[in-house]
This record gives sequence, C-alpha cells and structure tokens, in this order.
Amino acid sequence: MFVVFLLIWIVFNGQFTWEIFFFGLVFAAVMYGFICKFLSYKPAYDKLLIKKLGQILQYLAVLLLEILKANGAVVKMIFTARYEAEPAIVRFRVDLKTNAARVLLANSITLTPGTITVSLEGNEYVVHCLDKSFAEGIDDSVFVKLLKRLERME
Repeated sequence: MFVVFLLIWIVFNGQFTWEIFFFGLVFAAVMYGFICKFLSYKPAYDKLLIKKLGQILQYLAVLLLEILKANGAVVKMIFTARYEAEPAIVRFRVDLKTNAARVLLANSITLTPGTITVSLEGNEYVVHCLDKSFAEGIDDSVFVKLLKRLERME
C-alpha cells in the first residue's frame, strides 16, 4: 500500500522530480502509518494483495470484456426494430463468504449494461434485467467463479 500511495502522489503531481519523490516518500509513510494505526490495516494485507494480484487483474479484464459484450447486446436490441424487450426481475443466491466479494459481484452486475442490482441482503441478490435473456446463468456467471477462486486464496 505504501507503494500505491507513492505512485498516487507522483501521478497527481503530474511530473517526476527528486523533490516530488522525496516528499512523496514522506507523504506515503504518513498515510501508511495512518491506515495501520486507525483503520486496522496490517502489512500482511500487502502480501495477500500481491499474492492475488494476477487474479485481480484477470477479474478486471473479464469485467471489461463482459461490459463490452453487454454493450453490444443492448445496442443490438435497440437497433432491432422488431425486437421487443421482456424485462425481468431475478432473485438468486450465491454462496460467497466475504462481504467484499458480495459487494464486488453486485457492482459488477450493475456495471454491466442491461442489468442492475436492486437489492443485496446476505447472499440473496435481486437483479433487474432489461431482457430476460440477460438473466440466463447469472447465478453461476464467470464473475461468481472468479470471486470464489479469489476467496479460496486467503
């Protein structure tokens, strides 16, 4: 996390000089100390994050691909004059263990065009789909599989 704070400092400054770098080191150290003391952050989380980095990047790539595919499906639906959408509200349960994984799944569903997460209570999701075809396989989607794999790595 220290390195992330340092990189954010450098990016927000818009240039790289040794002065900015050294001030960034101080800034990153202060921020890292703050989150460790007041937000219960532990250096072990950094090791876990590095261990999971490959799978996190894979999840982001899959999310981007699914967003693009869903955009295509929605555009096709809009420009097909004879197509009549059949909206649906779907309830399903997913056995994800952590709240972070549950929220990430809900956000991923909402980010994908044509679907929006209406409710998340425990492991039960309520999702509104622009068309009932968008709801097919939502409870066993690639997002769920990747999140379960990420949870197993802890």
